[in-house]
Amino acid sequence: MSSIKTIPATMGDAQNAVKKIVIIGGGFAGINLAEQVAKNKNYQVILLDKNNYNYFPPLLYQVATSFLDPSDISYPFRKMFRNKRITYRMAEVLKIDAASQTVHLTNEELKYDYLVFASGARINFFGMENVQKNAIPMKTIDDALRMRNALLQTMEQAAMTKDMAERRKLLTIVVAGGGPTGVEIAGMLAEMKKNIFLKDYPELKGTLGGIYIVDGGKNLLGPMSEKTHQEAYDVLSNLGVKIKLNTYVKDYDKNQVTLSTGETIEAKTLIWAAGITANTFEGIPESSLGIGRRMITDEFNKVTGFDNIYAIGDASIQITDERYPKGHPQLAQVAIQQGRNLAKNFNAMQQGKPLATFNYYDKGDMAIIGRNKAVVDLFKNKLHIGGAIALFMWLFVHLISLVNYRNKLKTLYNWATAYMSKDQSLRMIFRA
Repeated sequence: MSSIKTIPATMGDAQNAVKKIVIIGGGFAGINLAEQVAKNKNYQVILLDKNNYNYFPPLLYQVATSFLDPSDISYPFRKMFRNKRITYRMAEVLKIDAASQTVHLTNEELKYDYLVFASGARINFFGMENVQKNAIPMKTIDDALRMRNALLQTMEQAAMTKDMAERRKLLTIVVAGGGPTGVEIAGMLAEMKKNIFLKDYPELKGTLGGIYIVDGGKNLLGPMSEKTHQEAYDVLSNLGVKIKLNTYVKDYDKNQVTLSTGETIEAKTLIWAAGITANTFEGIPESSLGIGRRMITDEFNKVTGFDNIYAIGDASIQITDERYPKGHPQLAQVAIQQGRNLAKNFNAMQQGKPLATFNYYDKGDMAIIGRNKAVVDLFKNKLHIGGAIALFMWLFVHLISLVNYRNKLKTLYNWATAYMSKDQSLRMIFRA
């Protein structure tokens, strides 16, 4: 959603000369901006990303737990951009030189007329070196594959050991973070413990360790409704997950998780889903950064202190919206809507027309908890939906959000097979 606001003529660009837009990042924000603005022949669009594929982060945990293959939720940029007037570069950004309008990359230098950061965020370990070194994050495809291999290798190790205390430690998993990612991982692991692990590892009968979820807030799925809080708590509890609220992880060393309460948990695996911080770049000064290292932007997503540099999605913190004085939530819908709104504004600049301010339209929140349960909150938590309807809504929204029909069909097939059989066939360890 957007509203029209008149801006000074200097912000417009009525010239017909082709302008080069360089977009850093190919996630929700970058893809939506690139595909929309590339339709305007007055712009040359170059998209940079360190990976050669786009992927769907909300389903990473299903790759990590072997229910989906990485190719089910990812797609190569070069195939995605065929015949779309978008140039792709596989590269990492070293620094920005705003004075010369140059992006310095690992393999070349690029000039730009407009630069857009759609660079997303990375895991925030809050300065805890042991946690960063030993925990398994959940942010990228590489993280998901690392978790898949680590879980399977740990199961194999547990099946071989005769020491019961060691076996319990190997089979104990702590999930840090009670947001959608943490809740969905914990629920999936609990379902696997119930329906799958003993089929594959009969040696472990009677000795499976515990699954914990730890969160510093007073509720799971904190931003959602009270009904969702209670339902998430009840479902995970019934699945055998041990829930620790108003508690956070302080350290993780030598397979021991230390909590803020002073309690320790012997666990081979700590899965980190407890926070993110924006990616930062040399050339963007501290004065342009806000909460979570996000770039401070105006209502048009222009970065403070620059005339032709923009930030969208998780890279941006926009505090001009009275409804979100601390910035918009770092969610896919915000990124998608900001990408599309900025594309409209680039077209307006080229035509010398007024720009549209960004206004976030909240379509609601949802999460899946276990095999048969999901929760959906609509209209700013005024309407709560649970049960089978919520489950089908979650499945439908995530399915249509995948980038192409091949991914949609493969994912639907894997989901249907897993649901009917309470099993899946992707539990294989592939080493790089």
